[in-house]
Amino acid sequence: MDRIRLPEKSDLIWLFFKTSGRVSRAAYFLGGLLVAIIQAFPLYRFTLVPEGTAESNMWSFIFFVAFIASLWSNVVLAVKRLHDLDKPGIAALVLFVPVVSIVAFLVLCLFPGQAGPNRYGKRTNAPADP
Repeated sequence: MDRIRLPEKSDLIWLFFKTSGRVSRAAYFLGGLLVAIIQAFPLYRFTLVPEGTAESNMWSFIFFVAFIASLWSNVVLAVKRLHDLDKPGIAALVLFVPVVSIVAFLVLCLFPGQAGPNRYGKRTNAPADP
């Protein structure tokens, strides 16, 4: 039976927190889905506890931390996805425009990346060479 290799810690740090390299459509979508789940869980827990309690304050703080981390992670994933399309990462700022962000998300999920190496890396789903 073949074992599935789990990603190493350095791979996950690169995927969610570093802007170098390229990611595929699937990695972008699945990474974004994981980020959304991580953000949604504390919000869900917050809605289950009585307002104004210590537990309510704890879950609201955890949600705030998760929101800030997920905001950065979403930008990083979009930058790497744009790199895969051979576009500059600064274009990820369009994700902060409400209506345009939905279209941008769909474009990043649907359009295939550039085949072969480009100026942002030799291959998809790998950090760029220094």
